Amino acid sequence: MTATDILIVEDDKDIARILGDFLKDKGYIVTIANDGDRAMHLFEKYGARLVVLDIMLPGQDGFAILSKIRKDSNTPVIIVSAKDSKEDKLNGILGGADDYIEKPYDIDILLAKIDGIFKRRYAMDELVAGDIKIDKEGKAVYFKGNRVDVTIKEYELLLLLMENPGKVLDKEYLFREIWGTDSESEQQTLTVHIKWLRSKFEEDPKKPVHFQTVWGVGYKFVV
Repeated sequence: MTATDILIVEDDKDIARILGDFLKDKGYIVTIANDGDRAMHLFEKYGARLVVLDIMLPGQDGFAILSKIRKDSNTPVIIVSAKDSKEDKLNGILGGADDYIEKPYDIDILLAKIDGIFKRRYAMDELVAGDIKIDKEGKAVYFKGNRVDVTIKEYELLLLLMENPGKVLDKEYLFREIWGTDSESEQQTLTVHIKWLRSKFEEDPKKPVHFQTVWGVGYKFVV
């Protein structure tokens, strides 16, 4: 299992699936647990960058899970529950939850809250452009939510291009930044690496959308 952006802890499988599909469409990597014990197993083994947590669960309830998460982690937690009493809300917030949302909820509101937490907490750690996401801290690359294996030079080239969207970067600059002025490699190496990136991140590598050639100059990355 790959690293998880969002762990959904929800015993209603239909609700979990629908929310998971919405989040995957936005590029998040999602894992679902339908009971408390499974949730803690997944969190302790794989971690998560955010937890969407129901309260009423088979096995350990949401409050117990929140307490365990907060012992060793500051991972953001959004409680989503049909329990709407003031006492329950206070227990959740005082227990360390970042937000408490009542069911039934407006999914657009929940998605906006999740996006907001990711932007505030992780904006410096990741770079997202369309279906491509770079986890700078983990030096990992994802395409449509799936991790893609890249070499060190592919990673460095992709990062440089994505940090300059729409800007034409000439071949000499790209080669110097990635391989260095004292490299024994030839500029053809750059062309080969662009070809490899296209093969991994373009729907049709022969008709590239993201990694465009600017003839006689260099390349530019287009979202």
